[in-house]
Amino acid sequence: MTAQRLVELLAGDCRTLVLAESCTAGLVSDLVARVSGASAVLWGSFVCYSPGAKQRMLGLDGGMLERHGLASAETAHEMAIHALRQSDASISAAVTGVAGPAGDGSATPVGTVWIALAFREKAGGAERSATEKKLCFHGNRAEVRMQAAVLVLRELLDLAVSLGPPAWNRGVGTRADSWGSGVYLKGKPLSGTGNRSK
Repeated sequence: MTAQRLVELLAGDCRTLVLAESCTAGLVSDLVARVSGASAVLWGSFVCYSPGAKQRMLGLDGGMLERHGLASAETAHEMAIHALRQSDASISAAVTGVAGPAGDGSATPVGTVWIALAFREKAGGAERSATEKKLCFHGNRAEVRMQAAVLVLRELLDLAVSLGPPAWNRGVGTRADSWGSGVYLKGKPLSGTGNRSK
């Protein structure tokens, strides 16, 4: 239902979505693509599982990946921003983490997932970071990946609701009165890093 609502909302606001997926390996885009009408909003997905893929597909800096690690706020942030730059989409989501059962060779615990969202108001406009969040999931590999994918959809839905229609589309439809000068989720600024556990 979350994916369906997201597709309907983005279509109504004439927004498009690009994804950059590491540990979920295309699972988020699969959930979106299952919804009828997804072709109107899903620009595409970068499945950049390895460090090399993140560099070649998204243009991430190898030094940054080495300094901060693959499962980090910085990497998720850069994935979301660069996904927008490599696409014509107006909203992006990135997800990277350690799904297990084995670790990635770092001190990052299995089940740790970082997600990041970004957006821009018009084609060719500046990319703006919305949020980076750290999640700590429990379960086997498949469960961690699915929990992460579902959470990404929920965060995207919240972001789409908070943004309202893009500037050129304000006043069209019934969501014009939800527009604000800031970015908010449920009455709170959408910025910084949050922590959740499941």
